[in-house]
Amino acid sequence: MRIIGGKFKNKKIFLPTDKQTRPLKDIVRESIFNIIEHSNLIENKILNSSVLDLYSGSGSFGLECLSRGASKVVFCENYLPAFKILKKNLNDLNFYNQIELFNEEVLKVIEKSNNYKTMYDIIFMDPPYKENKISELLVYIFEKKIIKKNSLLILHRNKKTKEKFPINFRVLLERTYGSSKIYFGKF
Repeated sequence: MRIIGGKFKNKKIFLPTDKQTRPLKDIVRESIFNIIEHSNLIENKILNSSVLDLYSGSGSFGLECLSRGASKVVFCENYLPAFKILKKNLNDLNFYNQIELFNEEVLKVIEKSNNYKTMYDIIFMDPPYKENKISELLVYIFEKKIIKKNSLLILHRNKKTKEKFPINFRVLLERTYGSSKIYFGKF
């Protein structure tokens, strides 16, 4: 797996060797970034954005954002073997002044963001497919006021999962790639 575009294009991304972490496939990641950059429905772009990468895994989404000019990325990965790989990927690229890294539950990181009045332009969520409290997670993000008026929220799910979204969450686009379904939305 590699970074697809930007300053670090073709830089190798290390992946966990166990089966607990499901990496975001290159074709899906490339499609997400093409939609962000070229869709008229998406107002936020990567350049100079503040990004929250929840359930980061190896960090491929956040690394891609940094490579493409994001000003800051906050990574959140609770699973220790994936967190170690994430740290290795970040250390190889020396983004120390542009990143924050948390080995904690996502709700704790969202709470910390709220406490420090941190707001994000883009939030990417790639929870385990078995996670079934997506609506509650979105409500929590909204209630904690960590998003701006036009912030973009991106959710990666299994295409067979039927999602229930909060009433004030608007899906702008949804795309299916193999077994993956990607939702682009905002409050």
